Order: sequence, then C-alpha cells, then structure tokens
Amino acid sequence: MNYDVVIIGGGAAGLSAALMLTRARRSVLVVDGAEPRNKPAAHMHNYLSRDGLSPLDLLKLGRAEVEGYGGEIVNDTVRGVTKVDDGFAVALSGRVVTAKRLLVATGLVDEVPDFLRERWGRDVFSCPYCHGYEVRDQKLVVFGDEMKVALVRQWSGDVTHVPSVDGVEVEDDRLVAVVSGGERVPADALVYSAPVKPRDEFLLALGAETEETPFGPFVRTDAKGRTSVPGVYAAGNVTDPSAIVIVAAAQGAQAAGMINMDLISACP
Repeated sequence: MNYDVVIIGGGAAGLSAALMLTRARRSVLVVDGAEPRNKPAAHMHNYLSRDGLSPLDLLKLGRAEVEGYGGEIVNDTVRGVTKVDDGFAVALSGRVVTAKRLLVATGLVDEVPDFLRERWGRDVFSCPYCHGYEVRDQKLVVFGDEMKVALVRQWSGDVTHVPSVDGVEVEDDRLVAVVSGGERVPADALVYSAPVKPRDEFLLALGAETEETPFGPFVRTDAKGRTSVPGVYAAGNVTDPSAIVIVAAAQGAQAAGMINMDLISACP
C-alpha cells in the first residue's frame, strides 16, 4: 500500500507529526515498536496541561487522536528502508509499504548498566528537570558527571558526588550506592548521566549525514527536521538527545508542516 507519509516511531514526536498530517488529510502510517524511552517512568513532567501524566497514557491519548482523523497505527518492526523511484519502500514484518516521504522518530536508548535497570526512571534518573522536583530536599548522589552537581543542587542542598558506582542495594526502603573500593553511600535517589545511543540505523542506511554533539554523533537536521537525504525527515531524540517530551512533540509538528509543504511543492 502507498502512503503519503510513513512515520517510524510512535512516541511524542511521531504521533504529533501524524496528528498534524492527518488533519491536513494526508494518508499516514505510523509504525511503532512499543518500546518508548520513558516507559519505566510513572509520570512525565514539564508538558503544559499534562504535567504528571503517565507517559503511556499520553501515547494512548495521542494514538486515539491520530486514529480519529484516519491515521493508521501498527505495532510492528521495520526490517529495512530503501529508496525507490517515487519515494521509499518500508519493509515491515509481513509486508512492504511505500511512502512519498519518510519521518524517522525512533528516539534513543539509554545505555544503563544492568544493576541500575530495575530502578531506572524512578529513584535512579538522568534528567533533574524531569524527576528532580519529586526528590527535592532529599539526599541525592550524583555519579559519573561531576559537572551535573551544580545543576542538581537547585533541587537539594544535600548532594554528594562519587566518580562511579559498582552496585545498588536497598536498606530500610532506601538506596545504598556501593562505590568503587567498597564505600557505601546512602541516598534517596541517584542521578546518572547514562550514555545514549540513537536508534538511527535506518537514517544511516539511507545516507543521512551526522554531526558531533556532546552526546556523540547524531543525525543532522535543519530547524524543520529535514535531513541531508531528500524526502527524509527526523524528529525527537533520534536527532536531538536533549529534547524532553514536549520539545519532541513540537519537533514532530514542525517536521509535519514542512513535509506537507514539501508534498505540495512536488505536485505537478
């Protein structure tokens, strides 16, 4: 089946783009692997009028809005993307669809050590803007990135920095960070800047150019989400590692507006 736009990734960026495009009466397919980055978190914050909402509830509401305007959303895995004469061929698990334009909104992966994975997004987190208020005035331990200590002190005056943590234990419902050398540091929450890896394999396969960022190489886009590959757009964390949920949603909307104008310009 042929669509005007196929969107790979059904998070805030992808669904926001789909909403704008379906309201513009474009045929849209959103392909989502159902593994959002913020899935472990019970709440999301700094999203105006939705502060404190479950991130999974946001996606549920967003999906309903997109489908209400005729957009199609499937939980599936993209096997590959190739350029064809009139756009792009997107191979799914059981079929191949084509699209005139492609938006990649696949996000990124936080490369969290296994011993932190169970508590990630709860009392172990990376973004104090997202989680800091909930642990305000408590005992916080920052490990790895010493530059983050000054930022975290906006939420608490009781902040300890340690260079690394080898393990985490729980005593009397409180975290204990086991530091290299055996030192044990109690904490109410740990702040850890985990390395991140963009889910950009489809963009790279199509030849999208990257640029170096403080987080490593990420696919380069302009202010409207255009990559270096004609007809290919990107939005959200796959291209901007610092984008919080509301920013990712805005980037998706911006990309959608440009995609629509691109399609209008391409009409004979």
